[in-house]
Amino acid sequence: MRHNKKFNHLGRKTAHRKAMLSNMAISLIQHKRIATTLAKAKALQVYVEPLLTKAKDDTTHSRRTVFSYLQNKEAVTELFQNISQKIADRPGGYTRILRTGFRLGDNAEMCIIELVDYNENMLKEKAAKKAARTRRAGAAKKAVKAETPATAEEAAAE
Repeated sequence: MRHNKKFNHLGRKTAHRKAMLSNMAISLIQHKRIATTLAKAKALQVYVEPLLTKAKDDTTHSRRTVFSYLQNKEAVTELFQNISQKIADRPGGYTRILRTGFRLGDNAEMCIIELVDYNENMLKEKAAKKAARTRRAGAAKKAVKAETPATAEEAAAE
Protein backbone atom coordinates (compact mmCIF):
# COMPACT_ATOMS: atom_id res chain seq x y z
CA MET A 1 0.00 0.00 0.00
CA ARG A 2 1.23 3.51 -0.79
CA HIS A 3 -0.42 5.49 1.96
CA ASN A 4 0.93 9.06 2.18
CA LYS A 5 3.62 8.46 -0.45
CA LYS A 6 3.27 11.71 -2.35
CA PHE A 7 6.17 11.88 -4.81
CA ASN A 8 7.74 9.71 -7.47
CA HIS A 9 11.03 8.14 -6.37
CA LEU A 10 11.98 7.59 -10.03
CA GLY A 11 13.65 4.25 -9.20
CA ARG A 12 16.61 5.95 -7.51
CA LYS A 13 18.08 6.34 -4.06
CA THR A 14 17.53 9.67 -2.30
CA ALA A 15 20.95 11.18 -3.01
CA HIS A 16 20.85 10.20 -6.68
CA ARG A 17 17.32 11.58 -7.09
CA LYS A 18 18.18 14.90 -5.43
CA ALA A 19 21.33 15.30 -7.53
CA MET A 20 19.44 14.48 -10.73
CA LEU A 21 16.62 16.93 -9.99
CA SER A 22 19.13 19.62 -9.05
CA ASN A 23 21.02 19.12 -12.33
CA MET A 24 17.79 19.14 -14.33
CA ALA A 25 16.65 22.33 -12.58
CA ILE A 26 19.97 24.02 -13.39
CA SER A 27 19.63 23.00 -17.05
CA LEU A 28 16.05 24.27 -17.15
CA ILE A 29 17.07 27.62 -15.67
CA GLN A 30 20.03 28.04 -18.03
CA HIS A 31 18.44 26.76 -21.26
CA LYS A 32 14.75 27.65 -20.52
CA ARG A 33 13.65 24.31 -22.06
CA ILE A 34 14.79 20.69 -21.74
CA ALA A 35 13.65 17.38 -23.22
CA THR A 36 13.18 14.49 -20.81
CA THR A 37 10.76 11.72 -19.88
CA LEU A 38 7.31 12.58 -18.62
CA ALA A 39 7.90 11.11 -15.14
CA LYS A 40 11.10 13.12 -14.66
CA ALA A 41 9.42 16.28 -15.97
CA LYS A 42 6.55 15.95 -13.51
CA ALA A 43 9.00 15.41 -10.65
CA LEU A 44 11.08 18.38 -11.84
CA GLN A 45 8.00 20.60 -11.99
CA VAL A 46 7.26 19.89 -8.32
CA TYR A 47 10.94 20.52 -7.49
CA VAL A 48 11.55 23.75 -9.42
CA GLU A 49 8.30 25.74 -9.06
CA PRO A 50 8.81 26.53 -5.34
CA LEU A 51 12.33 27.71 -6.21
CA LEU A 52 10.91 30.03 -8.87
CA THR A 53 8.40 31.39 -6.36
CA LYS A 54 11.19 31.98 -3.85
CA ALA A 55 13.21 33.82 -6.52
CA LYS A 56 10.54 36.54 -6.75
CA ASP A 57 11.72 37.85 -3.37
CA ASP A 58 15.37 38.80 -3.90
CA THR A 59 16.78 38.61 -0.40
CA THR A 60 19.93 37.03 0.95
CA HIS A 61 17.89 34.37 2.73
CA SER A 62 15.97 33.35 -0.40
CA ARG A 63 19.20 33.27 -2.45
CA ARG A 64 20.84 31.00 0.12
CA THR A 65 17.78 28.75 0.24
CA VAL A 66 17.71 28.38 -3.56
CA PHE A 67 21.49 27.85 -3.64
CA SER A 68 21.12 25.00 -1.14
CA TYR A 69 18.92 23.22 -3.68
CA LEU A 70 20.84 24.07 -6.86
CA GLN A 71 24.51 24.36 -5.79
CA ASN A 72 25.31 26.45 -8.89
CA LYS A 73 26.13 30.15 -8.67
CA GLU A 74 25.51 30.88 -12.36
CA ALA A 75 22.05 29.31 -12.25
CA VAL A 76 21.12 31.21 -9.08
CA THR A 77 22.31 34.49 -10.63
CA GLU A 78 20.33 33.84 -13.83
CA LEU A 79 17.26 32.92 -11.79
CA PHE A 80 17.30 36.01 -9.57
CA GLN A 81 18.35 38.55 -12.23
CA ASN A 82 16.50 37.58 -15.42
CA ILE A 83 13.84 34.97 -14.76
CA SER A 84 12.43 36.58 -11.61
CA GLN A 85 11.64 39.80 -13.55
CA LYS A 86 9.71 37.88 -16.20
CA ILE A 87 7.65 35.86 -13.71
CA ALA A 88 7.09 38.69 -11.22
CA ASP A 89 3.38 39.16 -12.01
CA ARG A 90 2.56 35.47 -12.57
CA PRO A 91 0.86 33.86 -9.54
CA GLY A 92 2.21 30.37 -10.23
CA GLY A 93 2.40 27.86 -13.07
CA TYR A 94 5.86 28.86 -14.26
CA THR A 95 6.53 25.68 -16.25
CA ARG A 96 4.73 23.90 -19.07
CA ILE A 97 5.02 20.24 -20.09
CA LEU A 98 4.51 19.46 -23.79
CA ARG A 99 4.32 15.76 -24.67
CA THR A 100 6.39 14.84 -27.73
CA GLY A 101 5.75 11.13 -28.23
CA PHE A 102 7.49 7.92 -27.26
CA ARG A 103 11.20 7.07 -27.23
CA LEU A 104 12.22 4.42 -29.74
CA GLY A 105 14.43 2.34 -27.44
CA ASP A 106 12.15 1.66 -24.49
CA ASN A 107 8.88 3.37 -25.49
CA ALA A 108 9.13 5.83 -22.58
CA GLU A 109 6.84 8.83 -22.97
CA MET A 110 8.99 11.86 -23.81
CA CYS A 111 8.20 15.52 -23.31
CA ILE A 112 9.61 19.02 -23.25
CA ILE A 113 9.44 21.01 -20.04
CA GLU A 114 9.88 24.75 -20.49
CA LEU A 115 9.50 28.03 -18.67
CA VAL A 116 6.17 29.53 -19.73
CA ASP A 117 7.35 33.13 -20.21
CA TYR A 118 10.20 32.14 -22.54
CA ASN A 119 8.25 30.44 -25.36
CA GLU A 120 8.15 33.24 -27.95
CA ASN A 121 5.89 31.37 -30.39
CA MET A 122 3.10 30.84 -27.87
CA LEU A 123 3.39 34.42 -26.63
CA LYS A 124 2.90 35.72 -30.21
CA GLU A 125 -0.17 33.50 -30.72
CA LYS A 126 -1.65 34.68 -27.42
CA ALA A 127 -1.21 38.34 -28.41
CA ALA A 128 -2.77 37.72 -31.82
CA LYS A 129 -5.79 35.98 -30.29
CA LYS A 130 -6.41 38.86 -27.89
CA ALA A 131 -6.28 41.44 -30.71
CA ALA A 132 -8.71 39.54 -32.95
CA ARG A 133 -11.39 39.08 -30.27
CA THR A 134 -14.81 40.59 -31.02
CA ARG A 135 -18.09 40.66 -29.17
CA ARG A 136 -20.19 38.39 -31.30
CA ALA A 137 -23.48 38.88 -29.42
CA GLY A 138 -23.41 42.64 -29.98
CA ALA A 139 -22.51 42.25 -33.66
CA ALA A 140 -25.38 39.79 -34.22
CA LYS A 141 -27.93 42.18 -32.68
CA LYS A 142 -26.77 45.02 -34.91
CA ALA A 143 -27.07 42.82 -37.99
CA VAL A 144 -30.63 41.84 -37.05
CA LYS A 145 -31.61 45.50 -36.52
CA ALA A 146 -30.25 46.44 -39.94
CA GLU A 147 -32.25 43.67 -41.64
CA THR A 148 -35.64 44.42 -39.99
CA PRO A 149 -37.40 47.66 -40.96
CA ALA A 150 -37.73 50.16 -38.16
CA THR A 151 -41.24 51.52 -38.93
CA ALA A 152 -44.43 50.42 -40.67
CA GLU A 153 -43.90 53.03 -43.41
CA GLU A 154 -40.58 51.45 -44.39
CA ALA A 155 -42.29 48.05 -44.50
CA ALA A 156 -45.05 49.41 -46.76
CA ALA A 157 -42.47 51.02 -49.07
CA GLU A 158 -40.84 47.64 -49.63
